[in-house]
Amino acid sequence: MNKLFSLLGLAMRAGKIVSGEELVLKEVRSGKAQLVLLAIDAAKNTEKKVSDKCSTYQIPILRYGTRHELGNAIGKAERVVIAITDSGFSRSMQKLVQ
Repeated sequence: MNKLFSLLGLAMRAGKIVSGEELVLKEVRSGKAQLVLLAIDAAKNTEKKVSDKCSTYQIPILRYGTRHELGNAIGKAERVVIAITDSGFSRSMQKLVQ
């Protein structure tokens, strides 16, 4: 399994993840989101909405994995967008993708 997906699972168990479009956008607006992961197979409308909100609030966004892979990594059904609310997990994930 990919290290990023393993780290996502760990963050989920630690309670540092929010998933689902509306909940993620709420976290971005409140300033709690440190990083947003967006599935590469996200719908164009969702992609635009999340990208615009993240750029407005200066939250880094990573396009990574499919909706199935993101969902499996956190032990849920398909997930298109996930917010990481912990700065440590956020930094680690960004380093893994570089």
